Amino acid sequence: MTDDASVTEEPDTRQLDELLDDIYHGQERITQADIYRRAVAAELPAELLSRIAALPQGEYAVDEAAELLGGTIA
Repeated sequence: MTDDASVTEEPDTRQLDELLDDIYHGQERITQADIYRRAVAAELPAELLSRIAALPQGEYAVDEAAELLGGTIA
């Protein structure tokens, strides 16, 4: 029995944080579609792509996107 099981259940969100930091550089709001396109181009893991795809259509500020997607950027 190991304690590592809970650690591996959540995907590493560092890639998500880096993506959000990059795409919001100089931008206040980005559409869900643009976030998803950039995530695909950055080859984010399927779990993170699924989270982004599940966002309702619309524009998001970086803190809104991070909160909804489970990232840590604020």
